[in-house]
Amino acid sequence: MGMNSRKDFSIKNAIRIVFILAMLLSIGGIGYLIFSGWLSSAEKTAGSIVETIGEGIYNRVVSFMREPDHINDANRKIIENGILDLYDEESRDKFFVGVLSSQQEEIYSFSYGTENGEYYGARRNEKGVIEIMRNDVSTGGNSWYYSVNEELTAGERVVVAGKFDPRTRAWYKAAQEAAGPAFSPIYKHFVMSDLTISAAWPIYDSDGNLRGVMGTHVLLSSVGAFLRDTVNDYDGYAILFEKDTGALIANSTGVDNFSVLSDGTLKRNTISEMEDRDIQQEYAQYATSGDSIFIYGSGGEKLFVNVREIQMPGIDWILISAIPEGLYMSSVVESVYLTALLVAFALAVSLIAYHIVIGRLIRPIDDLLDVSAALSSGDLSRRAEVVRNDEIGSISESLNRVADKMQFLINNLEESVEERTEQLYGANVALEENKNQLQLILDSTAEGIYGIDMDGRCTFCNISSVRMLGYSSPAELLGKNMHLQIHHSYRDGRPFPIDECRIFMSIRQGKGFEADDEVFWRADGTCFDVEYHSYPQIRNGEVVGGVITFMDITDRKKREAEIEYLSCHDVLTGLHNRSCFENSRDKIDIPDNLPLSVVFADINGLKMTNDVFGHTAGDELIKKSAEILRQSCRKGDVIARVGGDEFVILLPKTDMGDAEKILSQIKTGFSNARIEAIKCSVSLGIDTKTNSYQSLEETMANAENMMYRDKTINRKSANRDIIDTIIETLHSKYPREKQHSLAVSRLCGEFGIALNLSKPEINVLKRAGYLHDIGKIVLKESLLSKDHLKAFTEEEREKVKQHSVVGYRILNLFDETLDLAEYAYSHHERWDGKGYPRGLEGEQIPLIARIISIAETYDRVLNRGDGPFEERKRAALKAIKDSAGKQFDPELAGLFVQTMDKSA
Repeated sequence: MGMNSRKDFSIKNAIRIVFILAMLLSIGGIGYLIFSGWLSSAEKTAGSIVETIGEGIYNRVVSFMREPDHINDANRKIIENGILDLYDEESRDKFFVGVLSSQQEEIYSFSYGTENGEYYGARRNEKGVIEIMRNDVSTGGNSWYYSVNEELTAGERVVVAGKFDPRTRAWYKAAQEAAGPAFSPIYKHFVMSDLTISAAWPIYDSDGNLRGVMGTHVLLSSVGAFLRDTVNDYDGYAILFEKDTGALIANSTGVDNFSVLSDGTLKRNTISEMEDRDIQQEYAQYATSGDSIFIYGSGGEKLFVNVREIQMPGIDWILISAIPEGLYMSSVVESVYLTALLVAFALAVSLIAYHIVIGRLIRPIDDLLDVSAALSSGDLSRRAEVVRNDEIGSISESLNRVADKMQFLINNLEESVEERTEQLYGANVALEENKNQLQLILDSTAEGIYGIDMDGRCTFCNISSVRMLGYSSPAELLGKNMHLQIHHSYRDGRPFPIDECRIFMSIRQGKGFEADDEVFWRADGTCFDVEYHSYPQIRNGEVVGGVITFMDITDRKKREAEIEYLSCHDVLTGLHNRSCFENSRDKIDIPDNLPLSVVFADINGLKMTNDVFGHTAGDELIKKSAEILRQSCRKGDVIARVGGDEFVILLPKTDMGDAEKILSQIKTGFSNARIEAIKCSVSLGIDTKTNSYQSLEETMANAENMMYRDKTINRKSANRDIIDTIIETLHSKYPREKQHSLAVSRLCGEFGIALNLSKPEINVLKRAGYLHDIGKIVLKESLLSKDHLKAFTEEEREKVKQHSVVGYRILNLFDETLDLAEYAYSHHERWDGKGYPRGLEGEQIPLIARIISIAETYDRVLNRGDGPFEERKRAALKAIKDSAGKQFDPELAGLFVQTMDKSA
């Protein structure tokens, strides 16, 4: 008994010691984990928040800066592909106003500058109101701004600004140098007190030449507002500045990003000038360590700092955001006190539990051992006594339940079998429900899906496959050989051998196959283009069939054919384009096609047609020229449009003599063709490759050189024909204009003699007087029939005023009339500066233009009405006298009246 007592005593003491140690270690560990968890959580929360804030600001700034680039990318194709006619003022104004009005107010301007110095677009003025911008030859190189009317086109002119050339602007140069999208340097808005930046995108023609640059111009003040709204709730700050210069872009601290000096120049403030030196130290720490998230401490409170770099074409910025550590560490101090209380409470509860558990732990163990021995020997009638409701009691109850279960299973085996049968039935029901669910999923797909066994018979199919194949129900396909049913023939009706069928290959070779160049056959005997994927069905490592998914791609094939046609043909003329021509040259350059002749053709006057009559007329000229070439050539000849106004013709099996006959037909066709007031003409060159040793490139170069020679030799006559055709068309349609031109030319000549001008000057004066109204060729008869500007509506008056601009464009295109262009442009300017199109005044107006202005007015008044000639002459001279010093040069007006008084 004594030995047993000592053993019991030792076991109990050991249990007590182990229990106490475990209790103390557990409570200490729990306390440590709680405290360290709170401390780590606070630090992680602060770090996570500063990272989230930094990432949020970064994403917002990047998104804000990408928006203008997206605007350019979304709209550049409209100009690049010629969808927008820049010289159609109504369409142009609606385009720029429509784009700008759909953007946020930070986008203050959307514009396009050309390589010719023209500038068009829309802007928001200092009140946020959208205005239309124009700067071209009609504005004399000045920027004019117009209000926007209800039709989104130009209303009244509200601002007349000074000279402006977009090609000198930083945003234009940035895109030009980058040869792609780029951002300009930051600059100050010319009216608002705000920093701005411009996103620019260059636009090229089909030959890779720069046509102009599209620009979207953005205010940066909203970035600073966003920084303040984001960090103020955290008592932190955020700074955005340029990496290279340190110049501020935006900040949440209230520091000015820039200042305007007394001489009006812009001074960008930098981070080195900020009073808060911590910001500079934070950036220095980032530059040294490279860590984007870190804790910064400088004597006082520590800061959680996040630094990010923003890099885009033309942009290299730094974003710093910081929040104070104290915002989160105060909760850690409170957690220390709470942890101590929890540990003390846990210790008290553990001591009480210790006394209860130790007293009741040992007694029931021997009884459990006896019962388990009896059960293992086969005595299923023994049960353990449950003396308490704890773990030992639970073990006793569990042992008793095991004994009860064993005895129950032995006594109720038949009932167990019946229960298992019911379970199997439920599993089969669930399996059938899953099968139905799978069929529902299959029927919900747009693709056709069917399965086949190893013999190719259909085992299942979905509704989409039934519908695409033209059947009414799956029953019409189940069990059928699908190759014989839907895949039996090629498109042309030839049998499709089953050995070549990729669907059968997939189940025989055990791998997937796909195709998009075959057809499936419908129930009604028609076929359709199909794209299918066939995969083997594998069960227990063996192929048991296949699953095929397919789609009707008829529409896609049609689109691909259309794209292929467009990729090889010129959209405007339907002829081969340059790319197709280059690809087909080798097919034609073969010995069987010798002799092979090459014709180069270049349309004359296309630029003038575009400038004067618009690109629609220019397109008609190109189409008319293509039609003449097509009619003059034979079947088998290759005609290609290889440039804006250039064509190449390859004539297989054609010697020089036959080729010259074709050239003669082409010239005849052009001699009788006109577009608007333009007589169609073309410059032609020809050469023939007679043997295989000659290079086709050399033959083409010779033909092109001959074409340029023809253009050079006949340039003057072609230009003269164009001018003569325009003036002839104008005079034949409006005889009064012919009489007016002749009269003004005669009056100018007489007045030039009276002014003692030299013969060359008088000759120029007479020619300018004859051609001064050539720009009226673009005006409608209804406008020319009216006798005076006051009889026009405001819209009609603006159209009539354009004739001097059009005349300038026409005469400026030809060497023979280049010296007359300025006089046609200026003959409606007034001495008092109230004329058009440029508002010149006094002697700013060329002398010859001032003379034409007097002669033109005299002739108009002289031929107005049906009164006696002397009465009309007095009225005409009176009109000149009354307008002297206002409309006319007073000295010239007086001399003109004296000259006319002396004439009969």
